[in-house]
Amino acid sequence: MTAAGGVTWLPSTEAEHKDSLWYLNGNYLVMMVSASIILPLALMKQLGYLGYTSGFSLSCMVFFLSAVIYKKFQIPCPFEEFSANSTAEHLSLNVSSHGHEYNNGLVHEDDCTPRLFKLNSQTAYTIPILAFAFVCHPEVLPIYTELRNPTQKRMQKLSNISILIMYTMYFLAALFGYLTFLGNVEPELLHTYSRIDPYDTLILCVRVAVLTAVTLTVPIVLFPVRRAIQHMLFPTKSFNWLRHIGIAMVLLTLINMLVIFAPNILSIFSIIGATSAPCLIFIFPAVFYIRIVPKEDEPMNSVPKILAACFAALGVIFMVMSLSFIIIDWSTGGGLAAGGH
Repeated sequence: MTAAGGVTWLPSTEAEHKDSLWYLNGNYLVMMVSASIILPLALMKQLGYLGYTSGFSLSCMVFFLSAVIYKKFQIPCPFEEFSANSTAEHLSLNVSSHGHEYNNGLVHEDDCTPRLFKLNSQTAYTIPILAFAFVCHPEVLPIYTELRNPTQKRMQKLSNISILIMYTMYFLAALFGYLTFLGNVEPELLHTYSRIDPYDTLILCVRVAVLTAVTLTVPIVLFPVRRAIQHMLFPTKSFNWLRHIGIAMVLLTLINMLVIFAPNILSIFSIIGATSAPCLIFIFPAVFYIRIVPKEDEPMNSVPKILAACFAALGVIFMVMSLSFIIIDWSTGGGLAAGGH
């Protein structure tokens, strides 16, 4: 039995692949979650109401970090991948005088030694992803307006604490994830754990927690984007619910299309990190400073404006280099062209 669009809702035989079941199709799940959870939260008029969901999503990421640290001390090196004859309970290590037995091969002890630096084709994605992780500029003004006593000092203190907490979580998750799998770590860390035991209850719970955190974060990101669109396209118009809902639905539709058709999350993070991140972190602040501060107060040959110009130039160099490395890696068959994970 099929719907008008050709999607099988009730498979006719048991031999059909499980992917034919509509409720196991990730694309349908994305659209259902967007319509039932993200859209209602995105339609809220005030950003302050999303503080509770933001706090809950942060607790989910703390759970993720705790699981990554815990797994570091549970998974031996080298780890044994899941197979029909091997489960996570049989992660025994056979050590010989020359190395470790791993997947019917020989893995030397050097493969279990962490390296401080390792350069390969994936290095081109590191800096753009790091830059993208700390692009929080669009949320600054909306959060500032929601403070009880909004002052520059309070906002600066809030920003410092938030960035410090997130940096600590990112650093520890990346560190313990790498120490667990070393050279075998994948772009999606949780997928690497599934290679050992796809039925690990803890990892399945972590997946749900991360999914919840990401889902609850989307409305917060949509809020400043929608406000910016309203100020650019309708600067003189008062608040209108129809326009408010329409912009949210258009943005959410574009996000769903990106999620469904993008090859992998690495491509999204790397491209955005190589384009919008340098603009928001380096180029725009420097250009705005040069433009806003009058020449009578600070001429172009003054030290602050020279430093601002150098800061903007650094952003342009960073953008060109990152995009060049990504395109080269893509053209040689790696990275973006490697498919999903």
